[in-house]
Amino acid sequence: MGKSASTGVAKIVETDLCNPVREFLINKGYSVKSEVKSCDIAAIKGQELLVVELKSSFNATLLIQATKRQRVADKVYIAVPMPKKGIFTRKWKDICYLVRRLELGLIVVSFLKSGPRVDMVLDPAPYRHGQDRRLDRKQRKRIITEINGRHNDLNIGGSSRRKIMTAYRENAIQILCYLKKYGTLSLRQLRELGAGAKTGPILQKNYYGWFERVSKGVYQISPEGDRSLADYPELVDYFLNCPCISRKESEKT
Repeated sequence: MGKSASTGVAKIVETDLCNPVREFLINKGYSVKSEVKSCDIAAIKGQELLVVELKSSFNATLLIQATKRQRVADKVYIAVPMPKKGIFTRKWKDICYLVRRLELGLIVVSFLKSGPRVDMVLDPAPYRHGQDRRLDRKQRKRIITEINGRHNDLNIGGSSRRKIMTAYRENAIQILCYLKKYGTLSLRQLRELGAGAKTGPILQKNYYGWFERVSKGVYQISPEGDRSLADYPELVDYFLNCPCISRKESEKT
C-alpha cells in the first residue's frame, strides 16, 4: 500500500486488490490471469469467462470499464476496498442499486490486521425492470402530483442549500395571500377562493408559523406570515392577481 502525502496513512491502490481477488477466485476453482487484453483480472472455469475490474474507489470510470467487459465476458465484477463507513450506509445502498441495475457483480476487499478478506457482495444477474416499475408507482404518482401542484418553477436544478419550493409550501403561500387580501377567513371561504382540499391540514399544522386561529375554522395572517410575503414576490403577485381573487372582489362590490 502507498501512503497519503498529507496524512501518512496507508492508501489503498488498485494493485493492492489484485492478489486477494486473484486468490479468492483460484479457491473457487477458476484459472486466473491478470492484465489480459485490458481486463484487470480474467478467469476461466469450464466455458465460463469471468472478468473483474479493480478500482481504489467507486467511480464512473469503473462502471464504464465494467460495462464494456460485458460485451465479451459471461460475468463481470467490480472490486473496490471496503468503504470506511461500512456497507450499511444510504450511499452504499445506492451504489448496490446501480450495480444491480447494470447487471454487474460487486466484490469488496477488507484489509484487516489478520490479512485481506474478500467478500462477494453481489452476483451478476438480469435486472427485473418490471418489478422496479411496480415498486415505483407510488413515487411516480407523487412526482406527477407535485408537478401539477406548482404554478411556477422557482427552484434551480441541482440546488442543495436553498429552500425548495414544494407544492405544499406554494399552497401555504396561496392561503397566506388570501388572508392578506381579505383578512380573517373561514376554511369554507378559503376553499371557495381556490385554496384547495389541503387548506385545513395546512392551517392546523401551521408548519411555517404563518397563521393564527381566531376561532373554530377561522384564521388570520400572523406577524411572521406578513413578514414572509416579501420572500416570495412572484407567487404573491400571482395569487393576489389570479382570477379567483378578481371574482371575489366583484362579488363584494
